[in-house]
Amino acid sequence: MFPQLVQEIMALGRLDWVVTLTALVYVVLSARNNAWCWPFGIVSCALWAYVSYGYGLYSDVLLQVFYVAMGFWGLYNWQRGSEEGGVMRISRMKKEDHLLYLVVGIAGGLLLGYLFSYTNAEATYWDAFTTSFSVLATIMLVRRQLENWYYWFVVDLAYAGLYYSRGAVLFALLMVIYTVIVVYAYYTWRKQVKE
Repeated sequence: MFPQLVQEIMALGRLDWVVTLTALVYVVLSARNNAWCWPFGIVSCALWAYVSYGYGLYSDVLLQVFYVAMGFWGLYNWQRGSEEGGVMRISRMKKEDHLLYLVVGIAGGLLLGYLFSYTNAEATYWDAFTTSFSVLATIMLVRRQLENWYYWFVVDLAYAGLYYSRGAVLFALLMVIYTVIVVYAYYTWRKQVKE
């Protein structure tokens, strides 16, 4: 199993590697609460949209386009978006917000899955639910809400399985790495909330 996985990873094209490396830089910088994460995220997601189309993951294509737009908002918001005119600080969410996000995430996943079930998309509902909750987690990340990392942990694990099932081995491995970085990110951000 492991030698085959290594062979599959080594056989991937340059574009897969560029997407993977820029995505890793994005996640590491966002975990460190560094606004430079956003330009790397924009580049990575624009290329990722193209690659996801090739894997037949249409909800993921839409998600990557959304990420590109959110990258510009995130960059602005993290640098100049606070009400006081300074850099936005990390905040905590209310319990009611979590309930709202769960309801919206489930409804969004069902709707997206239903819409794409009439196309030749692959893993329709799996792709739709990961997309729906990724949108919500991204909104939380842009708002610098600490709890975004809870959502990313679950979403990244789900994506690891989704990408692996589609033969996107490098992206599946990237999602596993993301899951580890998410744990680091949560503890890094949590320390900054207490300061």
